[in-house]
Amino acid sequence: MKKYVAFLRGINVGGKNLIKMTELKACFESLGFQDVSTYIQSGNVLFSANEANQLKLTSLVEKALSRTLNYQLRVVVKSLRQMKAIVAHAPKGFGNDPAVYRYDVIFLKEPLTAAEAMKSVSTKEGVDQAFTGPGVLFFTRLISKATQSRLTRIVSLPVYQSMTIRNWNTTTKLLNMMEMKSR
Repeated sequence: MKKYVAFLRGINVGGKNLIKMTELKACFESLGFQDVSTYIQSGNVLFSANEANQLKLTSLVEKALSRTLNYQLRVVVKSLRQMKAIVAHAPKGFGNDPAVYRYDVIFLKEPLTAAEAMKSVSTKEGVDQAFTGPGVLFFTRLISKATQSRLTRIVSLPVYQSMTIRNWNTTTKLLNMMEMKSR
């Protein structure tokens, strides 16, 4: 069985699309997935599946969740191999100075590529930086100038429907959890 993490978009944010993690876990288990667990309330689900085709897997999860939760849900699914590559290809020093910078990983839903997504992302000089990675964008922002960051503008773009954002700590914690489950 392959190890995966599913990133659900826009749940439990601002009192909207509220989902209990026990309900989310039960939905994944009803699909026959194994080793299902959730991490924090923002919609991160770790699971194992025999399915190797991620597009098919993503479609299956989205349909089941949308049917169960009664609203259209979008999901980004990454394998353990992909998560290792994402963390390994982070820009040099990414995540090393959390007292000065916020570090985010923007996970992209296939078929959106990092090169294509980067065309829609703007940064403000001296405030934020964006870098492409394998199926992601890496985004840093100065905490002292966070209100000037252009990261928040992404949510108003049509391309945002094919993205979901997690901070660096969550990203690395999920990879660690996936690696622990694979032992």
